[in-house]
Parts: sequence; C-alpha cells; structure tokens
Amino acid sequence: MTGEQSAYELGMRVTRRILAQWNHAPWTMLRPWAGLSLAISLALLIAVWLVAISVPEDASPGFVPGVSDGGGWLDIGRILANNLLVLALHGTACVAGFIAGASMPAVAAEKEGFSRALHLHAGQIAIFMVVVITTFSLVTQAYALGLQGASLASWLEISEAALLVSAIPHALPELTALFLPLAAWMLASRHGHWDRLLAATVITVAVALPVLVVTAVAEVELWPRILERISPVF
Repeated sequence: MTGEQSAYELGMRVTRRILAQWNHAPWTMLRPWAGLSLAISLALLIAVWLVAISVPEDASPGFVPGVSDGGGWLDIGRILANNLLVLALHGTACVAGFIAGASMPAVAAEKEGFSRALHLHAGQIAIFMVVVITTFSLVTQAYALGLQGASLASWLEISEAALLVSAIPHALPELTALFLPLAAWMLASRHGHWDRLLAATVITVAVALPVLVVTAVAEVELWPRILERISPVF
C-alpha cells in the first residue's frame, strides 16, 4: 500500500468516526468552532466601525438592497452567490489543511531529500500561508466595509454605530457562518488534529449553508425596514 493510499484510508476512517460523533452530539463538536467564529466576526465588525469613524465622510448615495432598488430575489441571489464564494474559499482551506497536515507526512516516507522535507513540513507551510492570506483578507474587508459604512451612514444621516447595530441581525450570523470552516481549521491546526479537517469541512459547510440563505433574505427584506425607521432621510 502506498503512502497516498494509507493517508486516504486513514482520513476516511477518521472522517466517518467524526461524522458519527457529530450525529450523536452535534453541539458538543460545533460549540468551539462557533465560539471562535463568533469572536472573529465581532472583531471584524469592530474593525469596520473603527475604519468608518476614521475616514472622511462621503454623503453620496449608497446602495442598499431593498432601499436603493426594489430588492427581491435578484438581490438575494447576488448576496448569496458572493457569500457562497467566500464559504467555498474557507472550505478549501480546510481541505488543504487535511492534505498538508494529514496526508503529506504519510507520503513523506516514500520521498527523499528536499521532497521529503517539503512533505514533512507541509503542515507548517499551510499554517503560514493561511494565516497570511486570512490576515490580508480581513484587513482589506474591514477597510472596504468601513469606507462603505461611513458613506452609507452619512447619506442616511445616522451615526456609524447606529448603522452597525442595524446590520447586526443579519451581519453577525452571516459572518459567523462564513468563518466556521476557518475557525475549525484554526483549532485543528493548533492541536495538530489535521486528520479531522475533512469532516470539519463537511459539517461547517452543511451548517453554514442554511444560515447564509436566511441572512441573505434578512438583508434584503428586514434591514431596509430597520433603516427606514432609524434614518430621517425616509
């Protein structure tokens, strides 16, 4: 049996075992992932608010689905498509972590020289790459959303804090769902549980999908009604 086959069979056994555990006690497994994902989401929202109150105001009309236009399924589909792309990227990081941390060391036994060293240290390389990419993504998202929030708050004639609070009902569960695979990756890499990441990908994506559908509908149908109540523009 080759190293690739051995790693694959081990990964499948661990995945089936973890999925069975999930069926018996789903919240026990989901709780640490959800807690870390929630913390990341709150940190991002705070960063967005800090950017929004720091940049110059721009009162040009912003775009809010359901306010700037009639809303509807096209806006819901657009929001959902964007979120599914982000979820797919985070899920891919989980799968890559499984390959790098669980499969590569098994394959390394059949390699020599530089190739062996590369396979042995694939987990550390994967951690470094994901940390760099994730940090860059969060910083750019915070800045872009902060600029958008500052303009929108100025146009609606409300404070940046009020705008942020109005968005929390859909934004917080949406972000928490999006960051679930990333949170599972972070916890697994911290404890060296690379072989659990394949199951974690399946579970976190399955949990996130219905949440993203609900929050997309809420952003188009609920958020505009909240803004209409708190903004003097309407």
